[in-house]
Formats: sequence, structure tokens, C-alpha cells
Amino acid sequence: MSQLIVEKLTISYSQSVKALDNVSLAVNKGECVGIVGESGSGKSTLAKVLLGLQPYKEGDITFNGNSIVPKKKAELREYRKQVQMVFQDANSTLNPKLPIWKSVLEPLDNFQEVKPSILNREETSRKELAMSLLEMVGLDAHLLERFPGELSGGQKQRVSIARALSLEPGLLICDEPTASLDVTVQKQILQLLKNLQEKTEMTILFISHDIRAVTFLCNKIMVLKDGIVVDRFPLEDLYHYNRHPYTKALIKAASF
Repeated sequence: MSQLIVEKLTISYSQSVKALDNVSLAVNKGECVGIVGESGSGKSTLAKVLLGLQPYKEGDITFNGNSIVPKKKAELREYRKQVQMVFQDANSTLNPKLPIWKSVLEPLDNFQEVKPSILNREETSRKELAMSLLEMVGLDAHLLERFPGELSGGQKQRVSIARALSLEPGLLICDEPTASLDVTVQKQILQLLKNLQEKTEMTILFISHDIRAVTFLCNKIMVLKDGIVVDRFPLEDLYHYNRHPYTKALIKAASF
């Protein structure tokens, strides 16, 4: 059974403009699925809807067998505990006035009932807890007391990933997490996500305009254009002759 099911999701900004048009998607537990498309294709809108940040009227979303109804606060809170997000701009998710160790623990402070198996909350101090999370993403203890403004872009994105992993989510949504980083750091973050996914077997929905990043990380790919799903395929069929022309254009532009 699929862990996340999106059926016929449509988001309309007007009668003539649809951000998403009859989008359907199924993600199985432990899979890494990529959503790829250029700017304006509807990728970020889909991410917002999946996080409950944007309401929807047409379509249905099911997670772990339960329908997601954003207007019901109790259900939405439980859902957000299970679904975490890594955004493109880490600066927008980290409080500039908080030291890194406090920022990392914010999700666990908001959901104190969560006791992830990757951590032992009873036998560690809060700083030790934060350090364990930072170590998971390859950051050193000397960063604990630093503030976001003192970190590089790559370090801040690693902190954002650590925050998201703190709740041991069933689904991690990554919305262009490497777009604002230089090429070398992009590769490091992608490798980190790949290693974490293999280690924890968490489900990842990876959203990007860069088909190279998507093919590096994901085993299934869905292509969005103007809010419409124009192609979907397993990674091994990337070069299949019947790929959609838009997919072929993305591949050509990426200079594979």
C-alpha cells in the first residue's frame, strides 16, 4: 500500500489559470521520488499543499491510509508531525536570534510526545541531543553555540535537514534544497540525503528543477509542466525512446 497518495489534485488561481491540474501521485514507504519541472510548473504549490500550508478543494490526499483535511487542526498537527520539510532557503527556517543547538531542537520542543528511535532523550541533555542530530548531518560540536549568520549556506542547509529529521518523519519533502548552493556544496547535500535515506529508509519526495539532482537521488521520477503531469517513470527508463518531449528537453539541457 502506498504511504502517500495524491488523487486528481487541482489548484486553480482563476478559471483560466491552474497551478496544478488533475495531479495524481503515489509514493511507497522507503521510496525516493523526484518531482522535476521548470519554474512555474507547479512544484512548489504541490509542496505547500502536501504540508498543509495551502488549502485545496479539488482532489484527495491520503497519508498512511488517512485522508488529510487541512481545516481540521488536530489531524493537521498529527500529519505535520509525520511530514517534515526542507526548504530551498535555510535562512527562512532558522531563527537568527537562536543558537544552532536551540534551532535544531525546535520541532522536538513543539512535539514533546515524540521519542524518535534515533535518539535517547532520557539519557542526554538538550545540548547532547542537538549534537547527536548535528552529527547525523556531518556537522561538528563547535557549531552548537553559533548563530545562523555565522554559518555557510551548506552548513545552514545541513542544520535544516537535522531539524527535519529530529521527529523521525515518515515523509521528508525537499523543495529545491540545493538550488541556492554552489555546485560543490550541492553534491555534498545530495550525497548526505542519499546516505540518510539508505540508513533510515525514510520516504523522500524530492522537488527540483534540476533533473541531474533528481536522477542522482531518486528511483522514481515525475515530470510536471504547467501544472500537468506529462511523464512518470522509474530511473532506469530515463533514456527510453517514449519519454515525453519535455523530459527529453530537460535531459538535453542538463547535458547528461
